Amino acid sequence: MAAAPTPLESVEAAADGARRALGAAFAAVSVWERERGRLRVLVNAGELAPGEERFPGDESYPVHAFPEIAGVLQEGGTGGSPHAWVETADAPGREAHRRRAAGLRRRGRGCCVVAPIVLHGRAWGELYVARPVGAPVFGRADAEFATVLAAVTASGIAQTERLEEVRRLAFTDPLTGLANRRAVDARLDEAVERHQLDGVVVSLVVCDVNGLKQVNDTLGHAVGDRLLERFASVLSLCGAMLPGALAARLGGDEFCLLTVGPEADEVVRVAGELCRRAGELELGEGVACGVASTGDPIGPVGSARRLFRLADAAQYRAKGARSAEPVVAGREGVRGRPDPVVRMADLPPAPTAGPGGAVERRRFRGRGGSG
Repeated sequence: MAAAPTPLESVEAAADGARRALGAAFAAVSVWERERGRLRVLVNAGELAPGEERFPGDESYPVHAFPEIAGVLQEGGTGGSPHAWVETADAPGREAHRRRAAGLRRRGRGCCVVAPIVLHGRAWGELYVARPVGAPVFGRADAEFATVLAAVTASGIAQTERLEEVRRLAFTDPLTGLANRRAVDARLDEAVERHQLDGVVVSLVVCDVNGLKQVNDTLGHAVGDRLLERFASVLSLCGAMLPGALAARLGGDEFCLLTVGPEADEVVRVAGELCRRAGELELGEGVACGVASTGDPIGPVGSARRLFRLADAAQYRAKGARSAEPVVAGREGVRGRPDPVVRMADLPPAPTAGPGGAVERRRFRGRGGSG
């Protein structure tokens, strides 16, 4: 389980491991959905009966049908791992036992052991392990072992959830909830590799929110944050128009959209829609937007860094011209003259001009070299 990268893969590993450890033919892990009052199956492992799926869409059962489970749920915090119990296909007695027995017979199983899974001191779900008809019936030792396996499963799920949260925080901007610069760098490196291998179109839209400093200075940083959050929502909505687009905040007032697959013209169209919607926000002064796409005549793109420099140079030109439309790298060359955006992006790093080198910093933001 420790090697499983996602919670679902973690419970899948737990089900497979429990099935082997208990010498069973089938195992499942389910989660208790308190708001629905149902036990929902996450994974079925081993020999599946007709109608069962390894990862079912919505296989669930009412919790009240299983009194032992309902009892654990009512306790809330259990103070420890509740003991597993054994059910058989010929179990007499209460209605709940007969219902579980009927389910075993319907699926060709002779017995099962059920172990509640407790996570963070609360009942989380159950581990269910079954043997076929004719196989030895689970005994008390098996139930005790299943209790231990459920505790191990809970530890694995907790560890995977913590890792998922760390990954989420590492690649998410905390203010806007968009992806952050680290996520963009990783995705863009992969995208450019794909472009070099199979020619897929990779496009980058880089935006600066205009007027943020004035908002911060006159209305306060809380209002400035609200502007960033509102623009992030607009960016996310526009990004949804492009299949698989990654919407991100690079830092400060800088944002971007990264797409892999959509044609350059479609990306430019959405960038124009983004500019229009940003201009309608009640705060700020719209955005300066630059686009660079391998679908346009920008020359070979040998690295993610070059595509970033091209989009950055296009955005810088849009800002300087106070353009209400996106500037697109590779589309401004006339009469055989090279496109000024491409020329700017491919210039070698020059000594910074002016106090603090603001021009060079805005143009390249530390991304030296032409790739």
